[in-house]
Amino acid sequence: MLVNALTRPSDTLYFKFEMWDSDEPVPRLELLKKVKGCDGILCVLTEKIDAQLLEAAGPNLKVVSTMSVGFDHLSLDELKKRGIRVGYTPDVLTDCVAELTVALLLATSRRLIEATHEAKTGGWGTWRTLWLCGHELANSTVGILGLGRIGVAIAERLKPFKVKKFIYTDVAPRPELANMIEAEYVSFDELAKQSDFLAVCCALTQETHGICNWNLFSKMKKNAIFINTSRGGVVNQEDLYEALSTGLIAGAGLDVTTPEPLPTHHPLFTLKNCVILPHIASASYTTRNAMSALAANNLLAGLRGEPMPKELKL
Repeated sequence: MLVNALTRPSDTLYFKFEMWDSDEPVPRLELLKKVKGCDGILCVLTEKIDAQLLEAAGPNLKVVSTMSVGFDHLSLDELKKRGIRVGYTPDVLTDCVAELTVALLLATSRRLIEATHEAKTGGWGTWRTLWLCGHELANSTVGILGLGRIGVAIAERLKPFKVKKFIYTDVAPRPELANMIEAEYVSFDELAKQSDFLAVCCALTQETHGICNWNLFSKMKKNAIFINTSRGGVVNQEDLYEALSTGLIAGAGLDVTTPEPLPTHHPLFTLKNCVILPHIASASYTTRNAMSALAANNLLAGLRGEPMPKELKL
């Protein structure tokens, strides 16, 4: 959504909106053409807000509001240099993402996609002792890479499954959050070695790009389940494929990939022990409505020069 501010003779501030009315992303050239002279932009994570786009928009641009909690699609240095304010949508999607993460973890560890396929295609025969056996949460150690609001919410939902221990690693210990779920801070290597289930919840930054690679997978248990609902860029997918295809780890569940959508011929789709979802962690009616409203209110507040409900401090 592109916005231009208009002042009427009464000094009342009005806004003229132009919306891209399609579920498909705005073609890049179209976006570069349309942003010229606009005062505000409301975007989603498929729109790359970089120096090229900001240059095309020109000096009128005051605010960018993204309908996402992640902001790796925004060039923050360029926005800061131009004095452009940024709104985003944290908190409102925490519960929804945590629910989906738990669902993905269970689907992967209990092999639900495989089981459904077998039931549909005639593989369901007589009862067999170890057929489609998976791994359960009871008495397990759950590791969290990047302990924030979502990581805490995931742990809160997993606790009733009789998880024995929660561990986490981050750039530094986060005792206030950790105390909420009785989680122990460990090193990155210990997180890999101890976790029966490893949930990735960190933001995508220069430091975390590709952090889940062979170095991590080679230290994990053979029965470990790897889950990523953060950003695809934190995972080296070639290394993950090798770890899964050689039995180095038991399984992986991914809601995010690189690129998105992941090409249907990608090797990860050939693996029975890899469950891939099309980035739907925040896809509930309640959450998407809340994200939309928050993104719109951030945009309007920024255009009026008022405090945003949720502003990213640059």
